[in-house]
Amino acid sequence: MEISRKGEALEISDLDPFLAELLRQVPGSANPEGEPEAEARLFTHPSAEKEICAEWKTYVEPELRRLFRSATETVAGDLAQLNGNEKSFRSRTLAIPLEHADAWLNALNQARLVIATKYKFSDEELNDHDRSPIGSRRDLGLFQINFYGFIQEFILREIRCG
Repeated sequence: MEISRKGEALEISDLDPFLAELLRQVPGSANPEGEPEAEARLFTHPSAEKEICAEWKTYVEPELRRLFRSATETVAGDLAQLNGNEKSFRSRTLAIPLEHADAWLNALNQARLVIATKYKFSDEELNDHDRSPIGSRRDLGLFQINFYGFIQEFILREIRCG
């Protein structure tokens, strides 16, 4: 896999089918529905005061939900480039328009938070970057978190330095 900036896009080329599939899972992984703890993590209350929390829920949370939904829709649209012959083992290329960088950062962060909450990863597990074998769905979840973090790091580096 190679990552570079090509004009007004960030390009991930030589993307093998496994990593392409992990990227295709970003919008679904970012959805906290059915995971109350993940929902609570994404929509954290700003205070212990009931009145402030009620106002937050009424005025801020709907806009956050709209923002999160918009980001995942943008990412899903960009990921359509990876659709096609799903049985092919050839590498793919994904071009992310620079104007979509914030949406990608948002959706990747949502996905990482939801996955981490779903599998109840400890801080120690999340910081263990040497763990490599994928022997369970939980291990795959940790790999996803790290892979999505790598993509976030790339996007941030390119928009800052590019």
